Amino acid sequence: MATRKQTPAIGKGAKDPSQPKPISLALQGGGSHGAFAWGVIDKLLEDGRLDIEAISGTSAGSLNAVALAAGAVNGPEAARQNLHDLWKAVSESGERFNPLGHIPWDSNHPFADWMASVATMWFRTVTHMFSPYQLMPEQFNPLKDVLVDKVDFARMHAASKVKLFLAATNVRSGKVKVFGINEKITPDMVMASACLPQLFRAVEVNGEHYWDGGFMGNPVLYPLFYYTETADVLIVHITPIERPGPPTSADDILNRVNEITFNSSLVKELRAVHFVQKMMDEGWIKEEFLDRLKYVLMHSLRADIALADLPVNSKFTSDWSFLQMLRDRGRASASDWLAAHYDAVGVRSSVDLAEEFL
Repeated sequence: MATRKQTPAIGKGAKDPSQPKPISLALQGGGSHGAFAWGVIDKLLEDGRLDIEAISGTSAGSLNAVALAAGAVNGPEAARQNLHDLWKAVSESGERFNPLGHIPWDSNHPFADWMASVATMWFRTVTHMFSPYQLMPEQFNPLKDVLVDKVDFARMHAASKVKLFLAATNVRSGKVKVFGINEKITPDMVMASACLPQLFRAVEVNGEHYWDGGFMGNPVLYPLFYYTETADVLIVHITPIERPGPPTSADDILNRVNEITFNSSLVKELRAVHFVQKMMDEGWIKEEFLDRLKYVLMHSLRADIALADLPVNSKFTSDWSFLQMLRDRGRASASDWLAAHYDAVGVRSSVDLAEEFL
């Protein structure tokens, strides 16, 4: 039984060794920090040794997912260009509509701390006193305009081979909703996945209202287990799981609370994955039932160090130079991950779930 850990049941997703290895991506949200995941994807596509079968995304992860899937219809280079164009359009939209878009993120800027503190205080005051139903026109959503302009949904549905699963939170029930399992992805579904309730009205899809998926799944993993052929899943983390020392300022405390909250659902799923793997490895499951289970190979690319120097308010920064910097950090992190763990794909997990997440 222990040999199953070295020879997982990946027969359906296996390919010729000379061909790219199939893998699924799980993309976290995190505002403009999602540009870090853009960089990760950009490097994976440029490298060409992995074949992305499916993506589970939340919030900014959902934006990256649809941009990749739509562009991939015309090949990896077109997917890279589509992601670039989407984030460039996000930046240009931010110049017109984002009041926090140009907060200095560089701690060496002489007025960075002061400007960031004032802007954050103003933002919290406004969003605590008024709801988006009071401040925003009913149809106002610049991000949706960018999405519709840069992502060809009709062509994606007709020709894309990348499976998409996008998480949102049902406002009425409080449960997670995963779009894409039995339906085609629409712009409203992407907006539902990325709907921060302090900024935008809840997004209605098929008579239900939704907020950001990060509350209940950041991202959701189970669709990648049940609805894909490949056993390999690479989680691209945006929200840090670990930080050194306890936070002491009000901003840092609130930021850490949000990080823990938005990671909690993912950590719970990883605990479940670890438990099933343990049962399979140690022979707790009868032989006749093993073929009903997929031995999942987990991989993790974490941004704890790469984004550690960025304050929480930088998640609202849409300045193009800032987004490019995040992209470049993502590319560098992906390059390091490929060098260290590419050989594990299709063979074994490259992350110890018990050590890192339990």
